[in-house]
Amino acid sequence: MSEHRPSDQPGDDSNFDESDAFDESDAFDEITTAATDRDPDLAVIEAGSRTLRTQGGQPGGDGVPARPEDPEVDRALRAVEQELAGRWGETKLDPSRARIEALMNVLGDPQRAYPTIHITGTNGKTSTARMIEALLGAFDLRTGRYTSPHVQSITERISLDGAPIPAERFIETYEDIKAYVEMVDGMQEYRLSFFEVLTAMAYAAFADAPVDVGVVEVGMGGTWDATNVIDASVAVVTPIDLDHTDRLGSTPGEIAAEKAGIIKDGATVVLAQQPVDAAQVMLKKAVDMDATVARAGMEFGVAAREIAVGGQLLTLRGLGGEYEEIFLPLYGAHQAHNAAVALAAVEAFFGIGAQHARRLDLDTVRKAFASVSSPGRLEVVRSSPTVVLDAAHNPAGARAAADAVTESFGFSRLIGVVGASDDKDVRGVLEALEPICTEIVVTRNSSHRAMDVDELAGIAVEVFGEDRVQVETRLDDALEAAITLAEEESEFSGAGVLVTGSVITVGEARLLLKRG
Repeated sequence: MSEHRPSDQPGDDSNFDESDAFDESDAFDEITTAATDRDPDLAVIEAGSRTLRTQGGQPGGDGVPARPEDPEVDRALRAVEQELAGRWGETKLDPSRARIEALMNVLGDPQRAYPTIHITGTNGKTSTARMIEALLGAFDLRTGRYTSPHVQSITERISLDGAPIPAERFIETYEDIKAYVEMVDGMQEYRLSFFEVLTAMAYAAFADAPVDVGVVEVGMGGTWDATNVIDASVAVVTPIDLDHTDRLGSTPGEIAAEKAGIIKDGATVVLAQQPVDAAQVMLKKAVDMDATVARAGMEFGVAAREIAVGGQLLTLRGLGGEYEEIFLPLYGAHQAHNAAVALAAVEAFFGIGAQHARRLDLDTVRKAFASVSSPGRLEVVRSSPTVVLDAAHNPAGARAAADAVTESFGFSRLIGVVGASDDKDVRGVLEALEPICTEIVVTRNSSHRAMDVDELAGIAVEVFGEDRVQVETRLDDALEAAITLAEEESEFSGAGVLVTGSVITVGEARLLLKRG
């Protein structure tokens, strides 16, 4: 991996991309300027946002927190967010763990206080992390989960016992380590980045809780990722595909070489199905580290699946045997495979494998999977017409979403709403969506990294044809246009809307459309 020196300019917007996900506080004022005299079913912006503001900062059933109800707490959280945003963006890489290791050292290495499961890959990391967390929690273990990016609130990234850390505790954690962060800043050539500070906060919060096990998703890559100061007994690798090619490599094998850095001596490696070159790299690394390997399709996998109301019914083949009649309230074959990976990871954590073949308690496993949610991943947020949100932002993710929508919803007409970041393979995303979308509405989100609408429209016209593309410069207008298209003809009673292209787009659409 070639060295990429970061800019040391606070607030440098060139740092931000997909991982700088939507935060309600960033866009609240902008999106609530929409007119409120529209169709009541469409003009949910003001009322919906007000509802989110008055949920007391506690997560709903989907685990996404609102802004704190207490004005003082809200102001304090915004101040912390502002200080974090003034640091390097989390995708501005300097391939060194020197800063995060120095910070962990002065904090007393809190990441050593509990065992961990470490997750890398290209797609499916967050959903898999949520499933692992649910399984561990069902077996009465206290969990700490660290994932990125967030859908709406920065506090989503640090979860305790399956719920986002309360805003008050997020603020306290930052204040507790702030002096140490500033100390390390003064010792290093470059200040700690946004992601490095947030990672330290997560590890400190987990130790303070304390948790029984940490479930940690890498930010990007593996070897040089800030999370990679843990010594995880289980390394999970979700499917590897092309993304962040300018930073990680131009082939799955090259990307795998960076991601394989999370594999530690004597660990168990749980491998999802991989491209051949990526699998070869991972297996060689496992041999070098004397790690045990469990491979999807070999030691574990999906034995059977069928569509069910609100999700799917699975039979999973784990390391210790088969688990029948597992209801997973998520859509798509890719989520079934994520579930198999999550199950194998938890079995490995409990020491279940070829030498200790025993099955986890089936009823507990069923209960855990039935409780799983994954906001912004094929999430239905409205009916009549059905509106589905999916945070796919690369071609592989878009193909998985397209397959799942086709399989699970059977829309007679599907309107896509697409807002993408300017450094993504947008053409590949649109080509994956073209077979399932009757029309698309191209738009942009509020991020500085959002692709110009006219540029996006030009690519969309090349892929879809001019008569299937509509352009709206505001996301709220794009949502209204798509819903109107889905409703405009009575014969299209099975019409739906798919909002995709970026985590940021999905987060903002979620705020606009999802009632409390």
